[in-house]
Amino acid sequence: MPEFGLESNIRDVLDRHPTGREILWAHGYDVGEGFVDVLSQYQSLRDAHRAGRLRDLPALLDALNGTLQPS
Repeated sequence: MPEFGLESNIRDVLDRHPTGREILWAHGYDVGEGFVDVLSQYQSLRDAHRAGRLRDLPALLDALNGTLQPS
């Protein structure tokens, strides 16, 4: 599984993670239908978080990298 970090962009998550769309949605990022906004596709996770489009960035990275601990 790929390693995702703060500088990974939204497009990377969608292309390289099998459930990336669902994980982004769970953290507040709505990709929408067709995802035609080119600038948003290449926005880093850090920048999306700073812009208020993502919640709980550390938990998002844990989910993407498969390091979430079961509760």
